[in-house]
Amino acid sequence: MNKRGFFTKLNLHFLAMGLVLAGVIFIGVRFAMAWSAIRAAESNEFTQEEVRYGVLQGQMKHLNGLPEKVEAANAAAQKFYDARVAPNYSTVIAELDGTAERDHVRLTRSAFAQAPAIPGLTEVRIDAGLSGPYTEMMHFINDIERDHNHVFFLIDGVTFTGQQGGLVNLRMRLTTYLRSNAADMPQAQANAAANQETP
Repeated sequence: MNKRGFFTKLNLHFLAMGLVLAGVIFIGVRFAMAWSAIRAAESNEFTQEEVRYGVLQGQMKHLNGLPEKVEAANAAAQKFYDARVAPNYSTVIAELDGTAERDHVRLTRSAFAQAPAIPGLTEVRIDAGLSGPYTEMMHFINDIERDHNHVFFLIDGVTFTGQQGGLVNLRMRLTTYLRSNAADMPQAQANAAANQETP
């Protein structure tokens, strides 16, 4: 066998092996780099998804126990309706008269007008004239506004209308609500309403 031919063939084999090895190393490096890039991209996407999930959880947190909250709100609304919404005009008038008497104020007049409200309720606007000492008048206004146990009134306006012998005269406009089936409107207002409806 020719030594020279043998070494030439051996060199060719080594050269071929070297090329194959270089190719394998090159492909391995490229694969490792690609894998690393894929992992990094997945990691970024995963982090973004985690952040998004955390934000959604925060937004949804206040909805936890929502049915129970709705039920509690309905119960509180019904309790308020039963305790503070008058079933009839008599209750409203009794509350106004009783508060005036308790605070030594004279209710000189009161006019009632109905207005549309939400289903189940009738809005009642009251225009009242009052007379009494200044201090007692302030007590009356405070008691009407802050009474948390009976019919509730919203004070829409108070107008000073004069003074006579130490007594002040006020015109007060209030709003309250009745249950919509209330039918005992004061006679004067009932007549006025009937006249308005008659062509």
